[in-house]
Amino acid sequence: MSVQLEDKVKTLPSKPGVYLFKDESGSVAYVGKAQNLRSRVQQYMRGGDGRVQIPFLVDKVRDLDVVVTRNEKEALLLEITLIQKHKPRYNVRLKDDKSYWHLKVTTTEEWPRLLLTRQVRKDGNKYLGPFHSSVAIKQTLDTSRTVFPVRTCSNTVFKNRSRPCIEYQINRCLGPCTLAVDPEEYRRQVDNAVLLLQGKNKSLVDTLNTRMWEASQAERYEEAARFRDQIRSIEKTALSQHVSTPLGNDQDVFGIYREGGTVEGQVLFIRAGKLQGNIGYSFDDNELPDERVLGEILTQFYYGARFVPDEILLPVPLEDMQIRSEILTERKNKKVMVSAPKRGDKVRLVEMATENANQSFTEKRQTREQREKTIESLRRALRLTNAPKRIECFDISNIQGKMSVASMVVFDEGEPVKGSYRRYRIKTVEGADDFASMYEVLTRRYKRAVEDNAFPDLLMVDGGKGQLGVAMAVLKELDINTVDMIGLAKMRTKSDAFEEEVQHSSERVFLPGRKNPVVLARNSTALFLLQRIRDEAHRFAITYHRQLRSKDQFQSTLENIPGVGPVTRNALLRHFGSLKKIKTGSVEELQKVAGVTRKVAESVVAFYKEDKPASRKENGDRDRETYRLRPRQDMAQS
Repeated sequence: MSVQLEDKVKTLPSKPGVYLFKDESGSVAYVGKAQNLRSRVQQYMRGGDGRVQIPFLVDKVRDLDVVVTRNEKEALLLEITLIQKHKPRYNVRLKDDKSYWHLKVTTTEEWPRLLLTRQVRKDGNKYLGPFHSSVAIKQTLDTSRTVFPVRTCSNTVFKNRSRPCIEYQINRCLGPCTLAVDPEEYRRQVDNAVLLLQGKNKSLVDTLNTRMWEASQAERYEEAARFRDQIRSIEKTALSQHVSTPLGNDQDVFGIYREGGTVEGQVLFIRAGKLQGNIGYSFDDNELPDERVLGEILTQFYYGARFVPDEILLPVPLEDMQIRSEILTERKNKKVMVSAPKRGDKVRLVEMATENANQSFTEKRQTREQREKTIESLRRALRLTNAPKRIECFDISNIQGKMSVASMVVFDEGEPVKGSYRRYRIKTVEGADDFASMYEVLTRRYKRAVEDNAFPDLLMVDGGKGQLGVAMAVLKELDINTVDMIGLAKMRTKSDAFEEEVQHSSERVFLPGRKNPVVLARNSTALFLLQRIRDEAHRFAITYHRQLRSKDQFQSTLENIPGVGPVTRNALLRHFGSLKKIKTGSVEELQKVAGVTRKVAESVVAFYKEDKPASRKENGDRDRETYRLRPRQDMAQS
């Protein structure tokens, strides 16, 4: 520690606050909170408390900043804000939470909906989850919609309905879009659906039993029968729940397992005493003590609009559990207990969460070892210079030479990295020339790689010698000689000299400087990995191509009229409902649309007066365009 930094530590206040450790580049490397800033930072720097003295972190510190707060509660709230802002290298970050489904209840809308989403926002709506199994939550949501008829349509469709849709006809929606529906009854249906999705089946069944009895006493037998059917459906759904606890309340149970710097965290979700699911988090190269890891997980886990249970159980006690309980109680408007139990049923729940963390750790370690074996077997089989951990694969897609596009998918250690996927529109090639298209795309991609000094271990193209030759030429022109290259192509005939060998596999791997292809065993994990990457590149290219064709298909002729921009175009379509009605509208009728001047109206009339479609079919296709066919993002894209 430098003399300047040591002097700075001596002047720190003995007050609550947040400290920010900075590395030699000036970036924030770690954010922490403390009840006594000077005491805590000195413990880090001088090793006064072995529990918090972390040499690997202290060695990186070149400077520090502190923010003083009035109390430890404010420090805890500020800590999560700064972690989210700076994303420090040595703080625990729950990166993968977005990959899990949440259930969004749009309570801010007059007629709420139940939606699945991966994004949790502070938007005033209610969120449930996360749900580990997307299949299970989708099935449960489908069941809830059958039992409790709540609308599923978007707000745009809802506002423009003139009659109930098929969801109403099959008794899956009350039809509030066009029918007189009691708002209180509708809200009751939403609340019941939420109770079902939370697993609070007992309280829900009790409520429905009461309403069924009241309806039968009042001789409203059809209503009573509906409640009876709902109860039966709920009880049938509840049969799939096998794990329950004797406590009967809402709990989140945390568990941690670690081996050295590799840490696995698990959270079990217990709702109304029943285990509803779990979620896991993995951290590598983390030498923070268990208390600090758990504290950071807990802080970030409840950041945002996540559901807060009645009780949170931890495997180790935290010095600020009381403060965390106060913060969550204020947010929930109901008492929330944060504790580390020492005996009884709660301890067994924590042990179950820890065992789940252990099992998840073991499975991920075995998976990681298997990936390493696959990568090494691929390297040996193809005699590659580098271990192919990061692989970039390219594919070209076009239909009869039109609208050519390309895709790049990225796999890291055998798993897709979708955030690094890229798609390209071919700009310099006319017609169906896959070689020229591949040349353009690879040149664009690897010029950028040279600027960023970021290269893959293996460049893979979908094709044979020709496509591989293009890749070799591009990398040679750009003076890139550290990247391995291969081409993967399916065998089209059995008439070549390697007929007997190739019959073992329909795939051929082409390598630079080698005349004959390498044929991998049909069932080898290395071949399976290459096929998976190639198929993903093909899927990604085809998806992009379809999007472009769909956009072109619904391209409005209104866009070709001078003076008609995206706002005016959408206003016309919204007012008239279809392009056919716009074509037959008079100048006076067009002027009734907000933003349409007489000059613009005359331009529209003149344009369609001169417009002569090539065929009756083309005319029909254009006339079928309606405002509802126009996606909302058109306005953003224009």
